[in-house]
Amino acid sequence: MTASTTAAQPPMIAPPFTRESALQKVRLAEDAWNSRDPERVSRAYSLDSQWRNRSQFVTGREQIVRFLAGKWERELDYRLTKSLWAFDDNHIAVRFQYEWRDADGNWFRSYGNELWEFDDDGLMRRREASINDVPIDAGERKFHWPAPGPRPADDRGIPEVR
Repeated sequence: MTASTTAAQPPMIAPPFTRESALQKVRLAEDAWNSRDPERVSRAYSLDSQWRNRSQFVTGREQIVRFLAGKWERELDYRLTKSLWAFDDNHIAVRFQYEWRDADGNWFRSYGNELWEFDDDGLMRRREASINDVPIDAGERKFHWPAPGPRPADDRGIPEVR
């Protein structure tokens, strides 16, 4: 594990991953995304990071920031939870769920999987995301912690699929 800490950035967790470091990496990513701060999120990615997000292709931190800013303008009251699926030397696979509403007040739960590849410094250089959106009623929501902000430590994370 490489530790390069600044006041604005937590310690960097670099490959090769252990189960413990992969779990930490997933939680740090979840917390950053739940901040809904595109600049903060972008710092976890290499300068030339490549993404496939649904049918969109994004390259580099500037495009990542623009993509996330637009995402969170459309996906209101966003709350995300991620779960480690698998890992090896410099790869992590996660499954995730997040809930959000559109400007008309319609709620959705988005289900997905991500494949991550990291450089030697622990920055993500590739992200492949497959995501499906399911309309839900407001009463079906499962994620209720204050947003923006991290999922509480005592929250169980991803519930059973449904």
